[in-house]
Amino acid sequence: MPGRGRREEDHDEEDDGRQIQEEPLDSLSSTVRWQAMETLTQLSHSQPILGWQERTELVSTCVKSVFSLPSVQAMQEKDEAKAEAIQTLYRQTLEALQTLLNALFVEDPTPAGLTSILEPLGPWMNSGKAHERARAVNSHVSVLNHMLLTLPFFMLSGFPALGLLLGRLILRIGDPDEEIGREALDGIIILYTILELQKRSRDKEETNKEELYESNKRFLGPYNPVSPCQNILRVIAEFGDFLGPQQVKDLLLAALEGLKGSSEARGKDSGEMMQLASEVTLSSVLEWYRHRVLEVIPEIMQGIYAQLNYIQEPRAREVALLPVSLLASSFMTEVVVALLTCPLPLDSNGAEMWRQLILRKPSCDVRDLLDLLLTSLKEKPFTKNGRTSIVPLAAASGLCELLSVNSCVGRVRRIYPQLLLALLIQVHYHIGLYFPSRTAFCKDARKDTPPSIFIPVRWVVKVVKTLLLRMGCSYEATFLEDQGGWELMEQAENHHQGVSLLARAMVHYSCQELCRILYLLIPLLERGDEMHKITATAFYVELLQMEQVRRIPEEYSLGRMAEGLNHQDPIMKLLSIRGLVILARRTEKTAKVQALLPSMVKGLKRMDGLLVVEAAHNLKTIFKGQDRKLTDSSVYVEMLQILLRHFNDSREDVRSSCINLYGKVVQKLRLPRTPAVEQQLIRTLVPLLLLMQEGNAEVSQKCIKTLFRCSCLMAWELPKRAYSRKSWDNQQQTVAKICKYLVTTHQDSAFTFLSQSLQYAKNSRASLRKYSVMFIGSLVPCMESIMTEDRLNEVKAALENLRHDPEASVCIYAAQAQDHILASCWRNSWPLPHGDSWVCDPDATHRWSPSCENLPTSHQRRSWIMQTLGSWKLSLKQ
Repeated sequence: MPGRGRREEDHDEEDDGRQIQEEPLDSLSSTVRWQAMETLTQLSHSQPILGWQERTELVSTCVKSVFSLPSVQAMQEKDEAKAEAIQTLYRQTLEALQTLLNALFVEDPTPAGLTSILEPLGPWMNSGKAHERARAVNSHVSVLNHMLLTLPFFMLSGFPALGLLLGRLILRIGDPDEEIGREALDGIIILYTILELQKRSRDKEETNKEELYESNKRFLGPYNPVSPCQNILRVIAEFGDFLGPQQVKDLLLAALEGLKGSSEARGKDSGEMMQLASEVTLSSVLEWYRHRVLEVIPEIMQGIYAQLNYIQEPRAREVALLPVSLLASSFMTEVVVALLTCPLPLDSNGAEMWRQLILRKPSCDVRDLLDLLLTSLKEKPFTKNGRTSIVPLAAASGLCELLSVNSCVGRVRRIYPQLLLALLIQVHYHIGLYFPSRTAFCKDARKDTPPSIFIPVRWVVKVVKTLLLRMGCSYEATFLEDQGGWELMEQAENHHQGVSLLARAMVHYSCQELCRILYLLIPLLERGDEMHKITATAFYVELLQMEQVRRIPEEYSLGRMAEGLNHQDPIMKLLSIRGLVILARRTEKTAKVQALLPSMVKGLKRMDGLLVVEAAHNLKTIFKGQDRKLTDSSVYVEMLQILLRHFNDSREDVRSSCINLYGKVVQKLRLPRTPAVEQQLIRTLVPLLLLMQEGNAEVSQKCIKTLFRCSCLMAWELPKRAYSRKSWDNQQQTVAKICKYLVTTHQDSAFTFLSQSLQYAKNSRASLRKYSVMFIGSLVPCMESIMTEDRLNEVKAALENLRHDPEASVCIYAAQAQDHILASCWRNSWPLPHGDSWVCDPDATHRWSPSCENLPTSHQRRSWIMQTLGSWKLSLKQ
């Protein structure tokens, strides 16, 4: 309409679209639809043209409004009096829709314009209702026919979405309704004619459209209602010149659309015919054009995976999975690589695609398939630039699915050792690793249960379990379950223990594959990064128990373990110690291993407490085998020094184990005692006495036992209360007796006792701070004759800080310790009159001058104590 603006026209289009949307979808009683679409057709001739999004929405609205109507027969039966009027109005409405679609195409005769019209029509082609499919096919054919008649040289660059359009029309050839099948074939003939016209136009050949159409009709037809699959095969064969990789891919995915829905919704016969049409289409396309899809295999696999969510019928799913096995038989590597991109954890769709590789004929070579997976399992789960890679985890998931197929198990045994070791190494790699952007929650989970968090390392451990069970190692798997080995394997600090447990179980139950694993491991010990080496070594050292190890050159057994003692990684040192302990059980190796004991003990330095405990338990065997008359006790002393460092470990099990092991090592010591041994055991007194009071029954018991063993060797005569777990609360005299004995017996070590107790006063555990303060309060007065000014100031500062401790009991004991030290030292520096009792506040009974000249001669040499105590007491009053 001249003179009208685009804004007014847009407003008119919106009104018409709204009117169409407001019309009921269950009846056709007014001309509103028809008139609104006629108005839209007239508006389409104005400029500028609609955008792609606007046109798509407009077509979707109109198509839904018309296609959703019941069948003409159903509407007539509902209102028999208006049957003829309904028939006429329906015909007018359908013609108005087709006219509108044709007008919109003329408005924008480009690939994008055609796509915006055909895309909304696509879903209706596979409707479960015959009248909806008929309307969709009719509209497709109408648009194609209009294209053929009005634009002879349409789009020289090609035909958009050819594969999808052709695939949808091909499926309709096999429609249970013959009229739909016949019209679909006619649409394909028109499409073929358009494509030939494009081709001849490029070659500058003049062609009569009508003659070409009639020729193609005879060539591709006639429609065979008895066996429409013959028409499908003919069409697919003849369209080969126009199908490139993308078109073949779209054609395959369009064929899958026909498998959606259930047989109940379509009817049994209809569902079976649709499945047959899809199967014929898929198999014939891949038979003739398989070589063209190599570059689009990943997209095909992704499309199949997505479509499987909407395909429920078992037979339909079999048809949908057909391309997987057909493509894998020719392009196995590409198909496997594509399957490795499936979301993890695998749901039923992804799992079924993996199993399809070997369940359906033609299947791929299982041996080559397993080799491909093994190669992927040997990759690291991160790339060179530091990004995570899902490939190894996906390969493990694929292997797990293949193991569920009985026919695959025998082939897996061929590379079982390689698969097992690769998976164990992947367990180590995946500890603490997550793939939030590439994984999905399991789609198979029940709706009423929250989705479980996907932890990659647990998934790999699950695959290891599955592999063991399928290889007949059920005893080994159960052993690990009972011992908590699977949980250990998933932990960074304990992974080596889990692997060692597995190897130990396999040795115990005489696994048939151990020899193969042993010889496979030898070259692996020096390959890869630290994680790779730790896992391989953890498994290898347990295999040293096997008799076959005698045949291995010593450089690969004893020599390799001895080298490991100098490794930078403490876990590697620990595993080497474990390996040497195992080798020491063999008579011919015992002497050589015992000679390495100093190096083994030295390797425990700067190790974490847990590793020290583990290594020390292994070393007990070596210590037991040592000659009891051995005079060089330096190795024992070094072992005791290492264990003593971990008495204060924050972990209760580490403290308890180290204290217990300390006592067992002391048991191995024999007379005469060396000065180094004596000094070491003296340094143990205060830690044991204080740890005994920390309130932990198990630790206290271990302390008492170890202290008793030290006392036996050293001939100590500690007060009996020193061996009691009874709390020191209200037992100041007991503490004082212990301190007096320590200073009297080991005066040279008194300052060591003080330093140790001051150190414990800084401990994070309040109980240790409390009792160390009590200990200091009794120890310092006993050291009066040897105390120095610097050390007394250190005690003063420490107790002052502890008076502000967050734990109230520590504050109280710190104040009592200060009073005790002040009272004791003042009393000793200036004796009270006979008969006077001990007074805590000496200022109440003494008037003294700060000048040392007024002090007795015997006390003038101790004037610095008077000055220090005076200033200390003054600060307390302030």
